[in-house]
Amino acid sequence: MQAQAPGGIVPCVIDHDSPVPLHEQLAGILRTMITDGRITGRMPSILTLAQEYGVSHRTSQRALTTLADEGLIVAVRGKGFYIKRNQS
Repeated sequence: MQAQAPGGIVPCVIDHDSPVPLHEQLAGILRTMITDGRITGRMPSILTLAQEYGVSHRTSQRALTTLADEGLIVAVRGKGFYIKRNQS
């Protein structure tokens, strides 16, 4: 399945038939977009990611949680996920 990246920047593919879990695929796509500077500030919402990439809300949340666990983004309760400023 092919979907537009948030903001329509780059087409990305989530492979529903891959042995790699969907949340890991989505986290990888988002990680690349963060490190390349294609996503800045606030991350797309869980709902937006689910719709854009054709995955469940839970899958979107797990992908964002993975990136938060890696220290790339930070969760702000009731507000969403934001890119950490100190990426160096």
